[in-house]
Amino acid sequence: MTARWVVDVVALERDLTITWQPISLLEKNQPAEDSDYYAPVAQTHKYLRVMESLRAAEGDAVVRDFYWDLGARIHHDKEVFFDVGDALKAIGADIGHASAFDDETWDEEIRRRMGEGLALSGDDVGTPLIALDDADGTRVALFGPVITRVPDREQSLQLWDGFVALATVPGFWEVKRTRTERPEFGDRPN
Repeated sequence: MTARWVVDVVALERDLTITWQPISLLEKNQPAEDSDYYAPVAQTHKYLRVMESLRAAEGDAVVRDFYWDLGARIHHDKEVFFDVGDALKAIGADIGHASAFDDETWDEEIRRRMGEGLALSGDDVGTPLIALDDADGTRVALFGPVITRVPDREQSLQLWDGFVALATVPGFWEVKRTRTERPEFGDRPN
């Protein structure tokens, strides 16, 4: 939901340039292989390999398309396990990138990119993680915001401006409340 909020409202209204970076929940959380959590995060980690293959060959722009297609399949279609070649075809990318799915050589790039974000925010966070530059040009990052629906335009911009304020105030660390509702994904994005 945070990705949709940033793309659908904030990026347009605040003229943001977004660079999508990987966070591997497999790498970050190190679940036991016999846990129910392991198989889905191992699968999504492999999608990140394909994402990095795409980025290396075609640049950052195609990463957004791939990420969006993955999100629609996982969150709207409720499919975590699917042929990554179908996702590549859906965005018009070279199907050859599917070979990265089982190629562990991409893991170091995933760890490097993920590490850059976690170095800014600290390791005791999850996803989403947003990094931005403060008024002095110093890169800062915060976990969140975790939202269950995309607010209307006015509230989306208030949320963004508040997020930026929190992220750029030295000494600020955390706000949190208990989540009492599930995400409302709305229509499947194209």
